[in-house]
Amino acid sequence: MLRIREELGDCQRCKLASGRRNLVFGVGNPAAELLLVGEAPGRQEDETGEPFVGRSGRLLTRMLGTLGLERRDVYICNVIKCRPPGNRDPEPDEVAACSPFVHRQIQTVAPKVILALGRFAARTVIDVDAPLSRLRGRDASYHHIPIVATYHPSFLLRTPVMKREAWRDLLRVRRLLAAAPAG
Repeated sequence: MLRIREELGDCQRCKLASGRRNLVFGVGNPAAELLLVGEAPGRQEDETGEPFVGRSGRLLTRMLGTLGLERRDVYICNVIKCRPPGNRDPEPDEVAACSPFVHRQIQTVAPKVILALGRFAARTVIDVDAPLSRLRGRDASYHHIPIVATYHPSFLLRTPVMKREAWRDLLRVRRLLAAAPAG
């Protein structure tokens, strides 16, 4: 993982670099069975350099707890490593500039399951241009690693009624982890 971070360096590959405070690479267990991919850093992530802090991060930590996991047990990263202004959606050129790094992070960790949080994460990892509603519940894989697409924690904070659907996705993650061969 260190080699990927060093290669990324003080990334200037897209226009987001000029507005960032910190590049948000990823954190967690580099040998994790579960890898979580988010979309892009928000304001607090940009300030700290760590993915999923603040309210979304606290919800994500609770979600992991329902699986019997802590943040230190998993690896967490984003497709985009710099904060888009005003937390806007990542643009195609930004995804194109950053996605090789998230793909290398996934390959390096080699998890048993990938949890894609939000539509841009799901689209990037599954490599299908479709709404999240069509990606959720679908069998997908990344180099034979099962992918579960679910709602981003920030969406769940804005739309709490969807937490039940996210819970179903987490149960699927639990089943996939339990069924995965021991590594």
